[in-house]
Amino acid sequence: MDTFKTIVDSKIIAIIRGAEPADVLPIAKALYEGGIRAVEIALNSKKALSSIEEVASEMGDDMKVGAGTALDPESARAALIAGASFVLAPSLNPETIKITKRYGAVSIPGAFTPTEILQAYELGADLVKVFPASTLGPGYVKDLHGPLAQIPLLPTGGIDLSNVGAYIKAGAAGVGVASSLVNTKQPVTEDYLEQLTAKAKQFVFEVKQSI
Repeated sequence: MDTFKTIVDSKIIAIIRGAEPADVLPIAKALYEGGIRAVEIALNSKKALSSIEEVASEMGDDMKVGAGTALDPESARAALIAGASFVLAPSLNPETIKITKRYGAVSIPGAFTPTEILQAYELGADLVKVFPASTLGPGYVKDLHGPLAQIPLLPTGGIDLSNVGAYIKAGAAGVGVASSLVNTKQPVTEDYLEQLTAKAKQFVFEVKQSI
């Protein structure tokens, strides 16, 4: 299944930020067991490129691996060479979109206002990351979805079990979920991984209930 279809069908990108490099693959596997099919590895994490390469290599097409916090085209290119199949950014950089599309990957730049969101889409974005979504909440996504229904929106920031369903009902094509799912401040033990799988299942359930 191609990356774009995986994201919009499964509707959740789990964000792994700040994990120890040795923990990233076990975290990705635990998320997969819970039904997650796309993970973003933040480039401002330790050895992020090696982690992207390891997860992409070990899990293959089962788990789509993306690079997050790609602030410039050079970072995006390095991540794509490492094996990322999608690139997310917190901001809108036309060159980052261009290089991502050149490599045949899915581009998800960050934008907030209707003008920025439309500009990102016109520049070739596949989805637009509405960030920070927590500032205005699901109602803002619903308002955007009216005039910009053709643009797949991926709200990110402050998404948790209490509101993920509301974002999907508001018209979001998917969501980016960070510390409310993957809390990298906790030690990654067997118990932690079991709890992570259970939490992932809860997120998947909430999303399915909202479609």
